Amino acid sequence: MAKLKTVESKKFSDALLNWFDHHGRKDLPWQKNISAYRVWISEIMLQQTQVKTVIPYFKKFIARFPDVTSLASAKEDDVLHYWSGLGYYSRAKNLHKSAQQICQLYNGELPNTVETLMSLPGIGRSTAGAIAAIAFHQHNAILDGNVKRVLARYHAVGGWPGKTTVANTLWDFAETLTPKQRVADYTQAIMDLGATLCTRSRPSCPECPMQLDCQAFQQDMVAHYPGKKPKKVIPLKTTAMYVVINQQGYVLLQKRPATGVWASLWSLPEDPQQLSGLGLCHAATKQGTMTVALNQANQWACNGNIGDTLRHTFSHFHLDINPRYYRVKTPSRIMEAKQWLWFNPAEPSKVGIAAPVKKLIDQLVK
Repeated sequence: MAKLKTVESKKFSDALLNWFDHHGRKDLPWQKNISAYRVWISEIMLQQTQVKTVIPYFKKFIARFPDVTSLASAKEDDVLHYWSGLGYYSRAKNLHKSAQQICQLYNGELPNTVETLMSLPGIGRSTAGAIAAIAFHQHNAILDGNVKRVLARYHAVGGWPGKTTVANTLWDFAETLTPKQRVADYTQAIMDLGATLCTRSRPSCPECPMQLDCQAFQQDMVAHYPGKKPKKVIPLKTTAMYVVINQQGYVLLQKRPATGVWASLWSLPEDPQQLSGLGLCHAATKQGTMTVALNQANQWACNGNIGDTLRHTFSHFHLDINPRYYRVKTPSRIMEAKQWLWFNPAEPSKVGIAAPVKKLIDQLVK
């Protein structure tokens, strides 16, 4: 049986590597001037994000943080700024924390074993395997979303890969098929196959080097694999965001808590009581518009309207954002505190801002 597995795995890897040599992607930014640091950054960015989306972010991020030392010494706001729009912001925070640990514990050198890599924030088994294989040429398997799809179809593994028993089966196949030679190329090749040919919808089976032995293809059941995640009704949440604009055209932003949605990013205030506490305003809804009273010192007044609802979808819920616009008629005397910032929308951002918030601010510029 072991010999049979060896023969099968060699046939698989040989076919995949031959395809990769002729059709694989070899000019991606992180494949140039390759280093463990660049591989690590790219693998984190590619978690749940497509290559075409990652490319411009990777280039800007590497230009600003060319090595682990520069990343570790940067301010969190700066790191989040260069991640703004890429989503799943905990990845950026974990990168920052990991960089600091690498400098403190490993003399600025990325660890080269899967076990040690997995001890760093934000690095799981598959990501650690990819870094070890691509950066250090170690014999380690990976199982990201693309690989799960390829192996589920090739071996006709039913069930949702998020289920532990299904994932364990796929891990067994991943480890069996991963060759000891050219492991870096193989790792890139199997990810490329899933991303370019063995896609979720409309896969290019006629061009696939695995079609002759792919059980799903032979059974004409490619669309059935991998199994779909059980359907779940996505709840809808709503919030009001207060767009307070001063006479200079600056927008008031508030730093979000270190945990939760958009952790540590700058956002629009959502609690009118906090604005009142700053001496800004007390807001009340009246016939579809917002009325605002002067503060006791009569320093300013604002007149607001309810804007169009903006829907933002997270992985686990929809969020309907109802913007309330206010314009300060005389210069506000609010002093910037650690959690508050007057942001100039006409200038390039230097802080991390949540994507839907940036969209609302960009509309002001337009």
